[in-house]
Amino acid sequence: QVLLVESGGGLVQAGGSLRLSCAASGRTFSTYPMGWFRQAPGKEREFVAAISGSGGSIYYADSVKGRFTISRDNAKNTLYLQMANLKPEDTALYYCARSAIGRALRFSQNYDYWGQGTQVTVSS
Repeated sequence: QVLLVESGGGLVQAGGSLRLSCAASGRTFSTYPMGWFRQAPGKEREFVAAISGSGGSIYYADSVKGRFTISRDNAKNTLYLQMANLKPEDTALYYCARSAIGRALRFSQNYDYWGQGTQVTVSS
């Protein structure tokens, strides 16, 4: 069983920044790719960013490219999402997830463990 716990969400004005963290349990964190997804009210969950186990491969949704940075610290079993120049449309519940498949990381069905989410609200 893998436990993922997100933190760092909050209320921020447009143009502001936040850093989300995702703490993972277990001793095999570095083995698996990880991803961030988000879900706004009334919308489907969407891909935000993903990173390979080593951190050598990174992927972003077009909507966040250039503003968000995904990273990981395998020594601390922690995944991060640095978000800058936030926009009201970034408002959502943000989830971290672990991929067991290691490919097609933009698709939520390829992730087997999910956190509970952390709320990000961006005011205009």
